Amino acid sequence: MAHRRSKTAPGKTWNFCRSEAFYLISFFAVLIAAGTILLSLPGAHAENTGIKPVDAAFTATSAICVTGLTTVALSSFSPFGQMIILCLVQIGALGIVSFTSILVIMPGHRFSISSRNTIQGLYLNGIEYKPRRIIRSIVLLTLTIEAAGVLLLSLIFKNAGLDRPVYAGLFHGISAFSNAGISLYDNSLIGFQDNKLLIIVFGALIAAGSAGFLVLHDLFRVITRKKRKLSYHSLVVIGMSLVLSAGSGVLYFIFESNHAFKGLDLWTKLSNAVFHAVTARTAGFQAAPLTVFTGPSRLLTGILMFIGGAPGSVSGGVKVTTIFVVAAVMMRKPDSQGDIRIRRHRLSAETINRAVSYFLKALFLLSLCVFALSVTERHNAASFEQILFETISAFATAGLTLDYTPLLTTAGKAVVIAAMFAGRVGLVALAFPPVRHKNYAITYSKGELLI
Repeated sequence: MAHRRSKTAPGKTWNFCRSEAFYLISFFAVLIAAGTILLSLPGAHAENTGIKPVDAAFTATSAICVTGLTTVALSSFSPFGQMIILCLVQIGALGIVSFTSILVIMPGHRFSISSRNTIQGLYLNGIEYKPRRIIRSIVLLTLTIEAAGVLLLSLIFKNAGLDRPVYAGLFHGISAFSNAGISLYDNSLIGFQDNKLLIIVFGALIAAGSAGFLVLHDLFRVITRKKRKLSYHSLVVIGMSLVLSAGSGVLYFIFESNHAFKGLDLWTKLSNAVFHAVTARTAGFQAAPLTVFTGPSRLLTGILMFIGGAPGSVSGGVKVTTIFVVAAVMMRKPDSQGDIRIRRHRLSAETINRAVSYFLKALFLLSLCVFALSVTERHNAASFEQILFETISAFATAGLTLDYTPLLTTAGKAVVIAAMFAGRVGLVALAFPPVRHKNYAITYSKGELLI
């Protein structure tokens, strides 16, 4: 039996160095390199302090990939250095939007079908189709929400009697919406564990950032009555987010009431439980130290980090929509066309294949990173739980840690840098198809396998 062959269409040759995937990877690599150089400058450090080049590269990567893991305390940086980190967070949060903005302003650049579809994938079909308008709308939406968050947090920090409340509000407002998890305070938000209003504002900003621009714009149109109902995508994202946050919040409350949340009143325990359910999926802020969490809570946190937020958002992970499709595949049998029907909607075979493929690729890359970190840290007295947790956090750009990040070896830091880059940029780059194929109508012989 003849085999089907795929080849590049006549007259079309593919050069990776001229593809969107190459531009995207190069864009983030250049930003990380620039951030590393800037954070290595003497003026970026506090007095009589300095950091190694690998730590500067680690911090720059963590900021650009909006992860939040740090090998050195943020207090070791001067205000100038902290502002560099904040700018890197802002650019990294916009991610693909920052990248496509560069493409828009490049003289003579014309969008390919693949890159145009990628940009439009950040927005709702039927709402907008012009890349420049999409980018403008997303940037405006980002700045508006961040401004509201900065104002609220500045007032809360001022009422709490903190020094430089506006500066703290600015830094944490951007970091929270960007899901970066980077805090000015060495113990993150643990010192504000009993401040329910601050915990709620942080949780709301994190949830907004992880929902995605697509969902936020859809919600705005429904609220302003420019649209009758939410899209199916928005319903799935909101539904999955609520289920994960509420379900995980209940579990955290049960597991940690007499441990991490011991001594708090009922409502403070509930607010902390829900906050950790929200921040675990991508943000990286801590209102209670994870080192005192029980085993089930740590496992739950690892699962939530791997799941992440919504596609087209600032969050990492494999995304809630991917988990929704994978769960549907596990629970329902596809029909003869490979589709799965869920109530009045149908998940196409193409959507299912993309989701399962994305899930497996992420799982494979994560496994490679876990193995690599196990090798580099084998003589560093690290437990497998710490290695697994650290790698999931880096790959999912979640930023939570069991206090092992500062103890990483130089080789281990390099592995975690690669994990953050792969989780933030590598999987996104796969959205750009490298080759246009021409298919020939040849039927394969059926391959029989026992499953």
